[in-house]
Amino acid sequence: MMKNIICFCLSLLFLGVLTVNAQEGKIDKADKKFDQYAFVDARKIYLEVAEKGYKSADLFQKIADSYYFNAKYVEAEVWYNKLVSNYAEEIKPEYYFRFAQTLRALKSYDRADEMMAKFNEVNSDDLRAELFTEEPNYLSNIDYKKSKYTIEDIRSINSRYSDFAPTEYEGKLIFASSRDTGGATKKIHKWNNEPFLDLYESKVGSSSGSYTKPKAFSRELNSKFHESTTAFTKDGNTVYFTRNNFNKGNYRKSKNGTNKLKIYKSKKANGKWSTPVEMPFNSDEYSTAHPTLNADDSKLYFASDMPGTVGLSDIWVATVNETDSVGTPINLGRPINTEGRETFPFMSSKGVLYFGSDGHPGFGGLDVFATTPRTNSSEKEVISNIGEPINSSFDDFTFILNEDTQVGYFASNRKRGMGSDDIYRFLKEEIPCDIKLVGVVTDKDSGNPIPEATVQLIDSEGTVIEAVQATAAGAYAFEATCVTQYVIRASKEEYSTAEAITTTPDVTGTLTNDLVLSLLQKPINVGDDLAKVLELNPIYFDFDRFNIRPDAALELEKVIAVMREYPTMVLDARSHTDSRGKDSYNLSLSDKRAKSTVAYIIEQGISSSRITGQGYGEKQPVNTCSNGVKCSEEEHQLNRRSEFIVISN
Repeated sequence: MMKNIICFCLSLLFLGVLTVNAQEGKIDKADKKFDQYAFVDARKIYLEVAEKGYKSADLFQKIADSYYFNAKYVEAEVWYNKLVSNYAEEIKPEYYFRFAQTLRALKSYDRADEMMAKFNEVNSDDLRAELFTEEPNYLSNIDYKKSKYTIEDIRSINSRYSDFAPTEYEGKLIFASSRDTGGATKKIHKWNNEPFLDLYESKVGSSSGSYTKPKAFSRELNSKFHESTTAFTKDGNTVYFTRNNFNKGNYRKSKNGTNKLKIYKSKKANGKWSTPVEMPFNSDEYSTAHPTLNADDSKLYFASDMPGTVGLSDIWVATVNETDSVGTPINLGRPINTEGRETFPFMSSKGVLYFGSDGHPGFGGLDVFATTPRTNSSEKEVISNIGEPINSSFDDFTFILNEDTQVGYFASNRKRGMGSDDIYRFLKEEIPCDIKLVGVVTDKDSGNPIPEATVQLIDSEGTVIEAVQATAAGAYAFEATCVTQYVIRASKEEYSTAEAITTTPDVTGTLTNDLVLSLLQKPINVGDDLAKVLELNPIYFDFDRFNIRPDAALELEKVIAVMREYPTMVLDARSHTDSRGKDSYNLSLSDKRAKSTVAYIIEQGISSSRITGQGYGEKQPVNTCSNGVKCSEEEHQLNRRSEFIVISN
């Protein structure tokens, strides 16, 4: 395998983004002025309770969400941080996700990644988590559509040796090969007893069987040592290529005795290539290899293990100036480069960087990956394994693609080949994948549709892609991209905001996500249960006891805050039990709990004239679980409840 020859030459080291504009502005408060005694703003109540020092996961979740959904990310970060710091065992997966989105909006990317890792940890069977584990924001940074690759071994040019590094040039395929052409001076590499690599050419045919017999590409470029991986400028008059540290008869080694790889450049004049010259960033002490140019020849990408490399070899880029000089190389950094090998880069005409790697999750050996390099420091690259059949459990590398014809080439040492590495030709065909995201926005209390609710389609970085108004039936619909993560968010004045997080599949289909909104300021009428209006958590008492526990006190503080907000409101606290136990005992216990609840509220400064209480035992069940009826624990739990009935407001 010729890649191993190059690895040996390199001492076995080297072969081979919620954006801040997520939501513009916050949800304005409703202009309508409500009767101050007829409505309650739950958000204000939660904040008042928290300011008094009360804590719970539920409380922090609701406060954090109220800021998150209004794009107040600085405030949301404070409350989400309190949530994860104090209630890690109680957090629902969605809150790690929202915290991560909040942190991204604040450009705290490292912490955001930590929260996404937590999201994955507690929600590992979720497709979103699987995609984050494999590739955060999987495939969203390139214009991805599921593709079908038809591949074939080009047996007319492959040999029993190593053939790889194909490049299209003036109707020919230029590639590297270690084939022995029978020349008297052909050197044999002692490590694997194969000839050294040279550059060859073959005229491209319409099918794999019609390529012409390969011949040496250029006497000026080929030497008695290795040459491989070429990159030609658009005008075809300049070539960058890889060669051992050998030029003008001089064979040089590093201080530790290793002959490294270098990138050379040659120009063509009158049909003849000039004597190659080294790139200025080459060194005897490290390798540079496998050049590729972007569409306008202004950037030269290559692989190297030069100082500053993250792993065994990294992808680097240098600017090619109009004067033909080359700037200082810059490491593409993480997440492109890993502690493993990133090598054999190829930049397509559409700006997609393909490269080989064994550091990113793959099928085994070197796999081909794709990304779009960032254009500024605030962006984050998305690294995508291009999948089968290009990638396999063997080494797959030196991938190139003609974006106009959708014909490309790559090399692999998979078992079906003729030699140690073979060149394969492929035709890329896009398989249509159409996704529709639909749903209905409804009122939580009434179940009725909410017409004209604003529904936004948001990408995984927090950018609003599209916004629509719900129909008279509360319906919405979006066209979406396959294998992409989205947030669907619904909002309307006077209502809370709701969202659904979804990842689209890789096949055509329709995904339904209904969204339910709650009124922010809910009407309170005489006879209403304030526990339901405030969506109180159950008020628990210890077994056979009636003292107020800390968790119950937190819920009662919400009731107290409302009573302070509306000083004429009068409530009746009612305590109920399930049907298990003696009727008389249940009645007595429930009455003690009701009286204890009333006493607690009065102790907090509420006038005794505004709160009464009574226990009803098991006399008023909300279901059929009376004496002698077999019921589940969940059914019994519905009957164990506290009510706060509005007597007057």
